Amino acid sequence: MLDRYSRQTLFGPIGKAGQERLGKAKVTIIGCGALGTVLANNLCRAGVGHLVIADRDYIETNNLQRQILFDEDDVAQHIPKAIAARQRLARINSEVEVEALVDDITADGIEALVQESDLILDATDNFETRYIINDACVKYQKPWIYSGVIAAYGVTMNILPGQTACLRCAFPELPPPGSTPTCDTAGVLNGIVGAITGIASTEALKILLDSDKICRDMTWMDLWENTFERIELPRQPDCPACGAHNFTFLEARGQASTSLCGRNAVQVRNTTHGSMDFATLAERLKAIGTVNYNAYLLRFQVDSYELTVFPDARAIIKGTDDEQVARSVYARYIGM
Repeated sequence: MLDRYSRQTLFGPIGKAGQERLGKAKVTIIGCGALGTVLANNLCRAGVGHLVIADRDYIETNNLQRQILFDEDDVAQHIPKAIAARQRLARINSEVEVEALVDDITADGIEALVQESDLILDATDNFETRYIINDACVKYQKPWIYSGVIAAYGVTMNILPGQTACLRCAFPELPPPGSTPTCDTAGVLNGIVGAITGIASTEALKILLDSDKICRDMTWMDLWENTFERIELPRQPDCPACGAHNFTFLEARGQASTSLCGRNAVQVRNTTHGSMDFATLAERLKAIGTVNYNAYLLRFQVDSYELTVFPDARAIIKGTDDEQVARSVYARYIGM
């Protein structure tokens, strides 16, 4: 139904032909927090035909200030972000196919996602995942858009492998732990989320339509200080990724745990487990703590820890940012 998109098709650079092209496109959004929810909302309403939304986390009350696809009922029902986003987007535009992946996107699984997509959008909260995305997209020559926000400032950058600088041209080395601010230490305003995603989602349409207006610079802005910059970043011939094709981050498989940004929580992966039987696990745990579960996750509280376990045996251990402690808690109550 092109009538739905009439105000968009009236815009000359898109038109009806461009709208039909958007309807056949497939975009993967990695992360479904502040950036991911707004990007998914914008592209769904714009009629991008197939969206894949991948996120490892569940919804908490402090998300509601800036993560626009969620509400208080989602928090109360303990629904994973990707599932809640899919449900909301289905009510917004039933013509768009939305695939929800409740999973942590790592080097182990990203290549298939990248190969099957026309465009990857970064909506993550950590540089390690972004470097993995960069490696995979450079390897398979797939465009992606890097975006990030913190406090009142944000950045976005289109990466067209072979044409523009890649992420490692701009940032050759992974920032040391603790060297960059997080939303827990610096906060984040919802206005900067809207500003950066407005740019990124429009650039996404340009890329999908192969426009000659695609931005090839990094865009940086601070809404509080009223500053806006376009930074030209040339490709670096000695770049490990797009220059030498050494995909260091893509080759780092099987990460066991990850400290989550600003959460006092650690994610623990257990690759030896198959599908988790929540009923059996709940029966075993109920004698030692408070436990409840639904089809998507099991939540268990014991001592000062809260464990949220997913069907793939992945768990988020809240109450510590020490990965060794988190793995110990996991082993004690879930089993390694």
